[in-house]
Amino acid sequence: MKQKNSNSRMLLFVLLIFPCWVFAQTTLSGSVKEPGGKTVPFVNVIEKGTTNGTTTDMDGNFTLAVNNLPTTLIFSSIGFETVEQSVSSTTPISVTISESAESLEEVVITGLATSVKRSNAANAVASISAEELAGRTPPQTLDGALAGKFAGALVTKSSGAPGGGISVKLRGVTSINGNSQPLYIVDGVYVNNSSVSAAGLNFVSQAASGGNASSQDNPSNRIADINPDDIANIEILKGASAAAIYGSRAAAGVVIITTKKGKRGETKVSFSQEVGFNRIINLKGQRNFTAEIAENSFGEGQGALFLAAQANGTLTDYEKEIYGEDGFISNSTVNISGGSDNTLFYAAFSNNEEAGIVKNTGYDRKSIRLNLEHTFFKDRAKLSVNSNYINSTADRGFFNNDNTGTTIGVALTSTPPWAQLFPDENGNYPDNPYGGSNPLQTRDLVTNREDVNRFITGGTLDFDIYRADNSNLKLQLRAGVDYYELVNTAIFPKELQFQKPSNGGLNGVSALTTTENKDANYSAFLVHNYFTDNELNFTTQAGLTKQTFSVNTVRNIATNLLASETNLDQAANISVAQFRQEQEDAGFFVQEEVNFQDKFIATVGVRGDKSSNNGDANELFYYPKGSLAVNFHNFGFWNDGSPWNQFKIRAAYGEAGNFAPNGALFTAYVSSLIDGIPGIVVPGTLGDPTISPERQKELEFGFDTGLFGNRVNLEFTYYNKNVDDLILLANNESSSGFVSRFANAGNLENRGFEIGFNADVFQGDAFEWNTGILFYKNTSEITRLDVDPFNLGGFGTGLGTFRIEEGASATQIVGNNADGELVVLGDAEPDFQMTFNNSFRYKNFDLSFLWHWKKGGDNINLTNLLTDFGQTSPDYDDFTLDPSGQLNNGDFRISAFRGGFATPFVEDASYLRLREIGLFYTFSNKVLESTFNGYVSNIKIGFSGNNVINIFDYNSYDPEVSNFGSNGLSTGVEVTPFPSSKRYLFHLKVDF
Repeated sequence: MKQKNSNSRMLLFVLLIFPCWVFAQTTLSGSVKEPGGKTVPFVNVIEKGTTNGTTTDMDGNFTLAVNNLPTTLIFSSIGFETVEQSVSSTTPISVTISESAESLEEVVITGLATSVKRSNAANAVASISAEELAGRTPPQTLDGALAGKFAGALVTKSSGAPGGGISVKLRGVTSINGNSQPLYIVDGVYVNNSSVSAAGLNFVSQAASGGNASSQDNPSNRIADINPDDIANIEILKGASAAAIYGSRAAAGVVIITTKKGKRGETKVSFSQEVGFNRIINLKGQRNFTAEIAENSFGEGQGALFLAAQANGTLTDYEKEIYGEDGFISNSTVNISGGSDNTLFYAAFSNNEEAGIVKNTGYDRKSIRLNLEHTFFKDRAKLSVNSNYINSTADRGFFNNDNTGTTIGVALTSTPPWAQLFPDENGNYPDNPYGGSNPLQTRDLVTNREDVNRFITGGTLDFDIYRADNSNLKLQLRAGVDYYELVNTAIFPKELQFQKPSNGGLNGVSALTTTENKDANYSAFLVHNYFTDNELNFTTQAGLTKQTFSVNTVRNIATNLLASETNLDQAANISVAQFRQEQEDAGFFVQEEVNFQDKFIATVGVRGDKSSNNGDANELFYYPKGSLAVNFHNFGFWNDGSPWNQFKIRAAYGEAGNFAPNGALFTAYVSSLIDGIPGIVVPGTLGDPTISPERQKELEFGFDTGLFGNRVNLEFTYYNKNVDDLILLANNESSSGFVSRFANAGNLENRGFEIGFNADVFQGDAFEWNTGILFYKNTSEITRLDVDPFNLGGFGTGLGTFRIEEGASATQIVGNNADGELVVLGDAEPDFQMTFNNSFRYKNFDLSFLWHWKKGGDNINLTNLLTDFGQTSPDYDDFTLDPSGQLNNGDFRISAFRGGFATPFVEDASYLRLREIGLFYTFSNKVLESTFNGYVSNIKIGFSGNNVINIFDYNSYDPEVSNFGSNGLSTGVEVTPFPSSKRYLFHLKVDF
């Protein structure tokens, strides 16, 4: 009996201990820190080859049970390098992880308060690093630097004047009458990018009717105020599937800019100096004059004047005289950065000066930046403050279209080389008998200046409300202010040829435009993360947003100046006009992201917005979004020796809005004198308070692949973007007293694809080679039009104009042919665009360059027609036939104009250009140590250029041009612009 009991006890003991033995686990513990000793919370700790894992707590500590030793743990966190640590005992582990040099490129924005690893992103979000933006060669302006850097953008210059003037369209046209420029966000602050035209320019040029400020007045964009050297990273949300989180302001896309921050460690000082010059890309040239041509073209006695000037050596190429300057460039920058365990700082000062290719034009920008980041409450709270002050001055000259023959470009078109236009010894300029103005006098005496004082300040507070083993909750508060004062000064002295009363002038014009702009944004968000044992992670965010926008523009024009005075009160006549607009937007945003083992990543969300700019200020408009990414490389389909490192398919859908243009919601009354008594006049266009915002709906899908250790990467994206409820002008019943009315009267579709390829062709100690190719194409179509087809932009069917009609491209150019029929002559949308980017390193030398090819896309070129009228065109006497068998010289173009057909004026605007090239040498550490004893950590010298090589058949200065500024639709219209330039720079950078 005892033996039986003993056996029973033994069996019971075995049954009890067996599960414990079978499922015995070893508990590992440790901490994760940065190189400076600061602990790192929320680091993922995964047992390699399993789904077993955890995250570090607020103090960077972790515990993890594993089945067997030895094992390997993988430590990873967004913004840090991934570390693998072998573990063979239960001794506490201490792991150090460093910030990733490419951390900003590894994450993309998925919500207003969250980001996601790029490998998990379901949207084709483009990223541009600081090195890509300004490392090869410094751009003149931020928006201009975007050209050719990412797929899906058409970047067009509205002026070659210093200080910029750029139109950026992402994935095609997104509005006919409304905003077509992307929304810019800098460190969470909504940044204004308005183009404010100066008073007085159109008053003199009469380029647009009424004499009011015009889109043809050559203004710059305010995004040009941002110093590109301050930028750490740019993300471009090209379509609604990504931009839906910004709701009713995001139909044209969103550009998210992150500026540089300090890093923990000793304080570092960096100084850079760049000097160089700019030069016109292309001169049109002048007609090959003879005495006979001079006599026949300009009248009796002109042949003799030509021969006399030829004999005296006074024949002057006035185009080269005006545009032939080498403008001096100087960019100076110094920045200081560093930080302790709790506080990081980055401070920078820059001074950028660039003279133009025309005398008395130039751009001068000074920028001061201070970015601070401080953690407190035992690392539970982080406060970030980013502030920027900009002071800039742009002298832009007097250019572009005009109907009085007074701008520099128009006056040049009729000025022959024997004209005597230089001032005498007393500085008095003769009148130009061949044009409405003396272009030298206009260049030297006219003032057209923009002065800007701007403050951009934003702050973000992150607070960890609680932290548990499998969940955490964070509060984020954010606020920002963008304030600037822009003063436009235009002065036309009374001694100008076209200001003399005897020539029909106004006896001097002094105009002053003052714009005060105040934008503010506020938001509060809660972000909750929940982790399950099977690696099913949930990220939930919800928040409220509010934005206020205020602009006040006062335009003063004084004419008939007294003596040489330019004060407004020293004139016989003064007119004043004012534009004011106040707007307040508010809304909410909720989003849920689900991540299963980095295999399936799904996101759904919705933005709700209301605005005082809507007919019903309390009506909410909803903008949903949804996306799915599937990472096949995380399913274990390929072994460790496989060349496949990544294969992801993705799909996304989203909606975004566009506010009604000014005047569409309410009928705007205007003041006027009625029988000499001030009164109110009702305009001919009726507003409609029931109009809905334009709504963009986009579906995109694609795939990303990585091969051979991710040394070869390929991305493909197809998108279909529909813009519904286009706000257009419709004919109104004549009995109402209004000629037209605004209405939601059409739909627009953009569809296209984008391909990106990148390869690290060779990686070695002495030599590296990286290459990349972008290829992208967009096609648009008006899919619904409830109003009659109409022309918009351009100068009528006799010269070429854009036409909106159902079933046709939104950017088609139409005009009359020789038979008087209205036909399609071209399309401003390129057939495709392609960029080819290469970077080479050989020992301490770095060479990089970017080629940009735009195939197709047409311009309306009227500069040639004006030189034909002036009989100065370089090809005026060219009687050779073009490849189509058509004669296309001065006489033919004039005959076409008089015959009312536009065929010769629509030209192919294709180009191939070397946008950027840079060659640099970095001194070795050995040389620096022996020379500077450790006080200098880096010295880099080099040479770079912009637009150095330009290949095109376009018959003017540059095919990348637009007379209508940043207008989204009517780009590609040219009338005697300020020509574009190429830039050459020498560089010195020293890090201490």
